[in-house]
Amino acid sequence: MDQFLTFGIVGLSTAAIYAVIGSGLVLTYTTTGVFNFAHGAAGMLSAFMYWQLTVGWGMPVPVALVVVLLVLAPGFGLLVERFVLRPVQALGEAERLVMTVALLSGLIAAARWIWDPNVARPLPMFFAARKPIHLGPAVITWHQAITMAVAVAVAVGLRILLYRTRAGAEMRAAVDDRALVGLTGADPVRAGRVSWILGTQLAAIGGILIAPTVTLDAAQLSLLIVSAYTAAVFGRLRSLPLTFLGAVVVGCMESYLTGYLPQNEYLPGLRLAAPALLLLLALLVFPHRRLRGRERRLARVPVPSARGTLVFAAVVVAFGAVLASLLGEADLITYGAIFSLGVVALSYVPLAGYAGQVSLCQLSMAGIGAVVWAHLGAHGELWALGATILVSAVAGALVALPALRLSGVYLALGTAAFAVILDRWIFTLPAFHILGLRIALFDQGSVDATGPDLFGLRLDSGRELMVFAAVCLALASIGVAALRRSRFGRRLIALRDSEAAYATLGGNLLVAKVAVFALASGIAGLGGALYGMQQRTVTADQFSLIAGLPIFLVAVVGGLGAVGNGLFAGTAFVGPTNALIAVVPGTANLVALLPGLAGVGLGHNPDGIVPRFRRQWEPLARDRIALSTLLCALALAWALRFTDVINDWTYYGGSLVLAAALRAWASARQTAPAEPEIPVEWWGLRRDWRPEDKEVLARGVAAG
Repeated sequence: MDQFLTFGIVGLSTAAIYAVIGSGLVLTYTTTGVFNFAHGAAGMLSAFMYWQLTVGWGMPVPVALVVVLLVLAPGFGLLVERFVLRPVQALGEAERLVMTVALLSGLIAAARWIWDPNVARPLPMFFAARKPIHLGPAVITWHQAITMAVAVAVAVGLRILLYRTRAGAEMRAAVDDRALVGLTGADPVRAGRVSWILGTQLAAIGGILIAPTVTLDAAQLSLLIVSAYTAAVFGRLRSLPLTFLGAVVVGCMESYLTGYLPQNEYLPGLRLAAPALLLLLALLVFPHRRLRGRERRLARVPVPSARGTLVFAAVVVAFGAVLASLLGEADLITYGAIFSLGVVALSYVPLAGYAGQVSLCQLSMAGIGAVVWAHLGAHGELWALGATILVSAVAGALVALPALRLSGVYLALGTAAFAVILDRWIFTLPAFHILGLRIALFDQGSVDATGPDLFGLRLDSGRELMVFAAVCLALASIGVAALRRSRFGRRLIALRDSEAAYATLGGNLLVAKVAVFALASGIAGLGGALYGMQQRTVTADQFSLIAGLPIFLVAVVGGLGAVGNGLFAGTAFVGPTNALIAVVPGTANLVALLPGLAGVGLGHNPDGIVPRFRRQWEPLARDRIALSTLLCALALAWALRFTDVINDWTYYGGSLVLAAALRAWASARQTAPAEPEIPVEWWGLRRDWRPEDKEVLARGVAAG
């Protein structure tokens, strides 16, 4: 009984922290409509700042608390509201979600840059020197008592703020109709600003309270927010009392699992993944209608032509062949990931771009593909590659089951929970047997992967594997383009526009969602297998949720509806970053920050870079003289580089400069001279009368 009470006190103390963090999450969501994936990262950053002020610089604890909670946290909340989220307030839910994911990725990278993750940073508990409080057989430390008291104070304070003050009424009214609130004299922008300040302060309080009890690590501390997510989902992102109840359930469950879960080599991961499992369960159990997201703006998805797709596929293969012929063996391992991770990024196009299903577990699907290939294709059997795609597709179909009930931010939460379950538990399992078959995923370490055997031709060198990955990316791009032009592709677009309308018109949501999730997961699994082949050895950490966020962000920045996104995302994620690190070795932390910054810049170009990039380079593709000149020059430069007449920088830099110059020249040749604007009353006098002028005038008169 004493042990039960002790674990109960620990659980309530942890629940108090989750309640504080979760209430901040709910407050922000209910008043601004933005689900802040970076909420935990804000708490993590506050905890690091508190450590820096108190331990690092020796500042007194009260002063440090004032600086963090009353200066830094509100300032950070204001900056996020003003420069990150307000520009995308009018965009769709997916774009706002991406902004917070970018913020999460960027804050983790920034924290790792500032505070070396290899250095331990212990934080003392509050009043650690005082004797604990004895309540019968239970013992409560002063830190635990303060934590629970803070949670109660936060609950009372939020209740008074939201229901007894004008500011709270303004914040609640801003959720229902921002324009109507403006007409009544209130300021919805001010309401949003207040909610971001309060939400960030609550995240900071939670981060400071939990930091002394866990390892001060940027990624782990940010992922502790999964427990707070679970508490918030218990409150359906609306109710603070239910959020506090959910926090008690999560906190006590974690504590009692720690105390009473049997000692078993298969179960430690379950303890870590329990909040994610509970989150997934809560998402599935709660009523259907309340968990629906709503899009405000839908980007157009272009239809790629068959000829253009074939030309693009040829370019992908040629690009892979050129790189394979010029790079050294070490660089082939580094830059070979351009095509394999490009295949993983391409899986977002049918799933998120066509069907509108936001998933954060595509890299986890790639991990499944890498594991399956490593075990079934240990001797390069080609059939194992098909089995890899099939097993990944089946796993994707399982993920589709939550998607039948969820959409928008809730689906993103569900897929994030699935990724956490995989990387905290499933991928860490030791070997086990099913029906006499030994299964040893990563076997708590790493697995070796080898190249495929193509009808007697064994692909094992870095050059062969890079070209093979490029061919796979080209074929996958052709398949995704064919999907967009097919009837099923059009159905997916209709599904993205309106699930209700899709079902009303006779579409089967179950079949469509299972099919697109399976297809995307199969593509991601293929990418994971290719990645494993090129890396030779892979670990579970390479396929975690945190590792997958930058790839997701780069894919979103490229444009989720563009087939060329696979090549763009793979190149942008692998190429410039590794090249910059090779030139300036000390920039690794800066490079890790770039995907987050690129995601934050989404608000300036929500349609993606690839469509704009294609429009900019179309003049060169249509100009036969410029295109022929470019191809001949590239071939000549490749010959000079292959024979070591010129170096890498001259070859790559010169090729880019020449291509840009020829593009500008082709654009100038195809641009018609600008016609001076002539007022309508002078039409037919200062310029010739045109047949369409009559219709233009008629439309103008009709419009008034």
